[in-house]
Amino acid sequence: VQLQASGGGSVQAGDSRRLSCVASGRAFNHYTVAWFRQAPGKEREFAAASSYGVGTTYYAESMKGRFIISRDNTKNTVYLQMNNLQPEDTAVYYCAAASFLNDNYVYAERYYNFWGQETQVTVSS
Repeated sequence: VQLQASGGGSVQAGDSRRLSCVASGRAFNHYTVAWFRQAPGKEREFAAASSYGVGTTYYAESMKGRFIISRDNTKNTVYLQMNNLQPEDTAVYYCAAASFLNDNYVYAERYYNFWGQETQVTVSS
């Protein structure tokens, strides 16, 4: 599967932004799709995931309550709605996918074998 991420840009603190990750191919509902991000000078970190099948959602603690991940399998798309953005959310965001990924592993990037290109989100104060 090929992934195309989009929706990044420059925003002010407190603003919202929605990222999209569109996948090519079939059987999109067989894939767990996640968002990771990498801030300047830091390692890439897990942000949120939507599991294959029923689409159970998972979030990093720091993003719970502000970020919402959702998916539309009819459009082969996963969204990351980011609310109340803060300067520390400034990062390069990636979407990634893995087929039939055990939910115990959704937080670990090494289990994702398909990655989209980056989309930059910059939050100014």
